[in-house]
Amino acid sequence: MLNLFKRNSATSLQKKYDKLMKEAYVLSKSNPEESKKKQVEAQEIQKQIIALQAA
Repeated sequence: MLNLFKRNSATSLQKKYDKLMKEAYVLSKSNPEESKKKQVEAQEIQKQIIALQAA
């Protein structure tokens, strides 16, 4: 049962990660500084996803 919740959490985190990376790509052309901030946020979410999958 807990595995079901982990999968949902990982899925929702993956969606957030994808959204942030897309925003970072768009911003990279006009505002590289903001793009870098989005990439850092996305990396933090990626770490959370890896931690969930490892548990």
